[in-house]
This record gives sequence, structure tokens and C-alpha cells, in this order.
Amino acid sequence: MLPPVERLRASLTSVYGSATAEHIVQTLFPRIEEVRTSRSSPQKTLDALRPMPDERDVILITYGDQIQEPDTPPLQSLYELISERIGDVINGVHILPFYPYTSDDGFSVVDYRQVNPALGTWEDVRRLTGRYRVMFDAVINHISASSAWFQAFLRGEPPYDEYFITVDPSVDLSAVVRPRTSPVLTAFDTANGRKHVWTTFSDDQIDLNYASPALLVEIMDLLLFYVEQGAQLIRLDAIGFMWKEIGSSCIHLPQAHALIQAMRAMLDLAAPDVLLVTETNVPHRENISYFGDGVNEAQMVYNFTLPPLTLHTFHTQDATALSAWAATLAAPSAQTTFFNFMASHDGVGVRPLEGILQQSAIDDLVERTLRHGGLVNYRTNPDGSRVPYELNIVYFDALNDPAADEPISVQIDRFLASQAILLSLAGVPGIYAHSLFGSRNWREGVTQTGHNRTINRRKFLRSELEAALDHHESLPHQVFTRYRQLLAARTGDRAFHPNAAQEIVHLDPAIFSFVRTATDGGSRVLCLHNVSARAMHLKIAPKEAGIDGAASVVDLIGGAAFRCDAALELTVPPYGVFWLRATP
Repeated sequence: MLPPVERLRASLTSVYGSATAEHIVQTLFPRIEEVRTSRSSPQKTLDALRPMPDERDVILITYGDQIQEPDTPPLQSLYELISERIGDVINGVHILPFYPYTSDDGFSVVDYRQVNPALGTWEDVRRLTGRYRVMFDAVINHISASSAWFQAFLRGEPPYDEYFITVDPSVDLSAVVRPRTSPVLTAFDTANGRKHVWTTFSDDQIDLNYASPALLVEIMDLLLFYVEQGAQLIRLDAIGFMWKEIGSSCIHLPQAHALIQAMRAMLDLAAPDVLLVTETNVPHRENISYFGDGVNEAQMVYNFTLPPLTLHTFHTQDATALSAWAATLAAPSAQTTFFNFMASHDGVGVRPLEGILQQSAIDDLVERTLRHGGLVNYRTNPDGSRVPYELNIVYFDALNDPAADEPISVQIDRFLASQAILLSLAGVPGIYAHSLFGSRNWREGVTQTGHNRTINRRKFLRSELEAALDHHESLPHQVFTRYRQLLAARTGDRAFHPNAAQEIVHLDPAIFSFVRTATDGGSRVLCLHNVSARAMHLKIAPKEAGIDGAASVVDLIGGAAFRCDAALELTVPPYGVFWLRATP
């Protein structure tokens, strides 16, 4: 394999040609050396930084202002709540964009290098990075129409006149893959006349033009700046759309992959412990292409198929499709793993189900979402038709009908079973704050903002959240208490290392089951998840379950022990979960 500096040159050359690539490398190299040297100085305590995650790594996904209280910067309140309530069972935090913004709850960034003063300061961010592995968002496919860059573009000032993409509106863009129903182009009046500018996501989110070497240098320097501020993971938002080629789909183009590879090579030089995480809400096969060859692109990719396929599994009470898909999951190298999640600040994407479920099953997910009080966002096909893009609903209500006549205990069991799947599958789990506390749909917020995604983006008053967590009968207390048990079990066993072996075990369609084996072979755990409303009595041959040679197994969650002998016999309650560690 080529050294990182040669990988950097090669990736840039494939996009810009050798002369421009060399100019970019020479421009960046002083900054790369500056960051590398500052991070390796004796004054820095870097022994806590680990290049790749292990079973202890669990990441909380949260807005910077998720926790609010009077007269306190939200980032400070967030730090305090995590430290006092959660910090012993999670060690990572993904702070969703905390920069000044104009729309989309942070994803239309005005200034990449500033902390939104309504949230706090860089000192507040560094307080978090000093204790947790923090993921920063690099929202670098697009920038706010109010940003200084775009305003300079409107005035015709170089180099910003090259930072954005203009297209004659008569050009045929029907081949472009759309994640929205809004137009690809938005008209703006500039100093040089009316221009139609590329806007993949909205008229306030202006796509950046990576055909400009100056823009690329600016973004590469930005990533190094995030490293200097303490980022240990960098999430590349919507990165599949970053290169445009008229006449193509304008997604997953070779130039996009090459530029991500250049980012990886640069970080391998300056900060090899900092990991790239790609966010591409697309069908599974396209999504995993961002692993590259296993060593040259992203270390982690968002596992977008997991949330909707798990919903389908619980709705049908049948794990057949989930088991078949999970059996195909394999990171291409020990330097890569999946970033698993069930819920996020966005909706539950349905494109990742393409090629996995029949359209009728996807239609059923949409119908059930609406019946459970959720909403649906759409995208436009090349032929002009609209199709569902994402389900807008909190995950608790996606699984549980708020109007159903069933005990809340059953709904909690169903929800926690889904979260147990998240925590036990190979990969690094990311937990959205609303899942940790069992939040319900926030339709009032949708009424306030007019945006469907608001249903899943409610902020907490700290006093109210802590009162609920201290009230033993409340839903947040019940969910959080049991979630902590799952987290403690996961982080305490090496079989849940992100790269520990995973083998699907086919026992019954109602049971999603697999064996995790520690990388050193020192621990084996049989994970059983009942996705149905009926108790399942199992009689399992140890060899069939991958735990042959074990005299007994112990449930890591509840502590119960079971003899194996000739067979392992046990009853898994409705929506019950057992993580059974084999004992010789």
C-alpha cells in the first residue's frame, strides 16, 4: 500500500491532474505538519486516543441544545447531564452541527469555524472532547445562502465566484438522483446577472463546487481545524452528492470517492486516530462502497438499512429478512466497521430497503407510520413521480401504536428489544437522545415549524427531564434504566467488539439470533431477540447455536444461568432478549 502522502497525491491527481494535485499537496503540507506536530508533542496526553473503537465505544447522538435550562449555555448543560447521568455507560458524543445556521436545525451552516453563540463557545466543545470521543459534523456538501462565501459569490468576488455551481436552466438534469421534491436549481440575482445555482437539498443549502481546487483546499484545512478543536470522529454529511457531472446521476461519482480518499490520506498523515464516518442514505450496496478497499476511505459508514429493516421485522414479527441481510454484513478490514443506529435526527430512510424488501412491504411501513401518528417526506424520481424518502416519527412510536390498547410495559419491551439488536450487532452503536429516554412523537413541534422532521427533534428542559428520570413510574425512567442495563452488558464483554466475529443462527423466524465471538476467541455470546408478541420455547443444540463445548451459559443482561448439556432449553418471553455468554 502506498504511504499516505502518495495516496493523497494519487487521489488528487485522479480528479485535478498532476500539476494541480501537486500544488494542492504543497499548499496543504505545512498545515498537515503543524497539526501532526502539535498532536505528538510531549505536553499532549494522547494515550487515551484509540485509532479504532472497541466494545466500550457507544456514541450518543444529540443536538448541542438538546438540554436546556435558564442562564446556562446549552453545551454546558449537555456536558453536565451526560457526565452525571449517562457518562459511565457511553464514551462518545456526536454533537449535531453546532455552528451558526439559518435552517434545517443546523444543516445549513453560515460559518463552519464558529460555535453558534446560542449554544456556547469552543471552550464548551473542548470540555466535551476532553472527556468523550466527540464526532463533529462536516456539512461540506452545501452551505447556507446567508454565508459569507455565498454572499461574496453573489457579488462576483474571487475565489468565491468559483465556489458554487451554476447551470443553464435549459440543461437536462433529469438523470440527477433527488433526495427531495424541491428543484435542483435555484435562481439568484448576482452582480453578473441572474444565475441558477445547484441546490440539492433546499434553496437555503447551496452546493459547493469541488471542481474548484481553492474550495477543496479550504475544506481540507477545515477538517484539520476540527481535529485541532478535538474531533476524534468526523461525519461527512450527505457526502455522496459532493461531485456533479452533467448527464450523470451526480451521486457516488468516482471523483467523490477520490476526494474522500484524499481526506483519509491527509488525516492519516496529520491525525491517524481521527476517523471518517460517511453518511449516505442510499441502498445498502451503494452505501458500503464508502469503505473503499478497506484501508483507503471511510473507517465507518452509517448502517442505513438497519432502522427500517428492524421496523419491518417487528411489524411482521418475522426476522427472516433481517437475518438474511445481517448474514451479508462484513467490514472489509479490521480498520473499518459499521456505525449502527436505529434512530437519528432525521427520519427513517426507506431507500436503503431497495433490493431487500418488496415494494408492498415498504408501502406497509409507510402506512403504519401514518397510523402511528408519524409523517412522510418524499423525493422526486427522474420521471417526475414522487416516492417516499423517509418516515418522520420517533422510533418508540414507529414500533408502538400510540392508540393501541396494550400495556405500556409491552411497548417498552418491544422498544428495548429493538435497541438490544442495535447494541449487539457488529459495529459501533449510535443512540439518538430521544431513544435513550423513550420520547414520543412531537406533533406540536411540526405545527410550530411546518417541517415534518421536527416530530423527532424536540429539545428537553433539564429540570423536566431530570424530574422524569427520577420518577420511577415515568416512561423516561423505565426506558433509561433498562437501556443502562443493556449498555453495561455490551460494554463489559469483548464479544461485542465492533470487529468481533458475527454468525447468524437460524432458530425460528420469531427469533433474531446470532453468535458474537471476541477477536481473541476468549468470549462467545449467543444473542437471542424475540421479535414477536408470543413466548418462544427453544431447545437448541449447542453446536447449532455456535456455543458447542459450553457447559452452561449466563445471561449478561439479567444474570440467569442455563445448563447446556445435550441441549440448551429456555423460554424467551414476548419481545424478550437474552445475551448468553458461553462458559466452558
